[in-house]
Amino acid sequence: MIRVYNTLSKQKEEFQTNEEGKVGIYLCGPTVYDKSHIGHMVGPIIFDTVKRYLSFNGYDVTLVVNITDVDDKLIMKSRERALSMDAIAKEMTEDYLKNLNALGVDQIDHMPKATEYIGEIIQFTKDLIDKGFAYDVDGDVFFDVAANACYGKLSNRSADAAQGEGGEAASRKKSASDFALWKSVKDDEPSWDSPWGKGRPGWHIECSAMSRSILGESFDIHGGGLDLVFPHHENELAQSECCHGKPMVRYWMHNGLMRAGDSTGKVGGRSDREQDSEQATVETKISRSKGAGGLADLIETHGGERIRFFLLRTHYRSTIVFSEAGLEEAGTALESFYRLFERYERITKSDFYSLTPNPLREHSNLPAEGCEFLQQVAAHRQSYLEHMDDDFNTGGATSDLFDLVRTINRFIDQHDLESSSSEEQLAALSMSIVTLRDLSAILGIFTSAPAEAAGNNALTGQLMELLIALRSEARESKNFEIADRIRDGLAEIGVTIEDRKDGTGWRVG
Repeated sequence: MIRVYNTLSKQKEEFQTNEEGKVGIYLCGPTVYDKSHIGHMVGPIIFDTVKRYLSFNGYDVTLVVNITDVDDKLIMKSRERALSMDAIAKEMTEDYLKNLNALGVDQIDHMPKATEYIGEIIQFTKDLIDKGFAYDVDGDVFFDVAANACYGKLSNRSADAAQGEGGEAASRKKSASDFALWKSVKDDEPSWDSPWGKGRPGWHIECSAMSRSILGESFDIHGGGLDLVFPHHENELAQSECCHGKPMVRYWMHNGLMRAGDSTGKVGGRSDREQDSEQATVETKISRSKGAGGLADLIETHGGERIRFFLLRTHYRSTIVFSEAGLEEAGTALESFYRLFERYERITKSDFYSLTPNPLREHSNLPAEGCEFLQQVAAHRQSYLEHMDDDFNTGGATSDLFDLVRTINRFIDQHDLESSSSEEQLAALSMSIVTLRDLSAILGIFTSAPAEAAGNNALTGQLMELLIALRSEARESKNFEIADRIRDGLAEIGVTIEDRKDGTGWRVG
């Protein structure tokens, strides 16, 4: 049974869907006014993984991630760069998509842009006016918070909390808590025709209109960062439920934010639930204004798989502490998997990456009884699934993968499978590796072999072959001092020489 923490109820709930066997997920995506940073990748990676796991459990999942391509920040950036808003939005959307691809986020079904749904936004606004929940003043349209008796139920904020519209717009509102659905045109701003004159949509109405258009008036999961609970998601919920007279979403899922750690910090961080307040977490989140950036360089340096793995080692509701040391630690952790894949290939002559993961939970290749080793593998698999069933606990699941790797390596060592092996032993090893393949695919890792990984390109390989040959010649001539100098010198730069029965090999780490 899958259980999900619901921000609305403040507790874990048994996962049930509006329509049997189907799941609709809406994740708030970026405002594309500048290049993406690593903080922008947290939500997409989490919900890409959530979809993978729900699909593994037999659900037909639709994942929607929107693009906000009209907004105050975009307009300001347009003026700053002397480029059209559309040109900037296109450039930054391409950057965002490129980064998603590098990080293995490939489960998104729809990526609607706000400017493509202007008609739907206008209709939604008209519906709210007709039902008495919104009013227009001189070309501006505001949501009347006082007309909604349940306002604040998601964030536990009072209805008198002031919203973002200031200046002249603020003076036209009935209350400071009212928020804009439609903004009247201003000089040098993009605009569209509407019943209230030329203008552009407010931020909150965009997501309500796009989610309704693609997923319907009520859907299963709405995701986003903790910083979106108020005002964005509170306002989405209010306007959607007032418009439709029914719950907008079954489960509100909010991921913890990312904060910068010191350079020697370790991967991890306290849960948002352990913070003194929600606001404290929001105020310390990593953002472009606090120096975040350079995601493309980060991917170039560390690789997308390492970054994805780093983000998934922390439970999605916890704060992620970003540091270069944390990324390096994640890379070191991944090496233990890569070494096992190499051992598997040496023993079986089969490539781990050519294995096709089982698509469904019930398609396990493990026997119900018999081999003690496979029973241990089955126990690791069960623990992994229990962690994922418990609010998509990827942190616990990754720990289970490490336990599985240790168990497989111990089996190889105990039976010296790199020297000789029986058909029965090879069959058991293959079953365990397939299980590892199934479980890692849910996390979106090890989907393909690392491309030209650091220390593993053709030139480096040739140089290593030369050094290994020179070391072998030194050993054969009993010049152990030179042989040891080669081995120890390589170790100092992070390369390990392995003397095996089938010859000498090497690895990074």
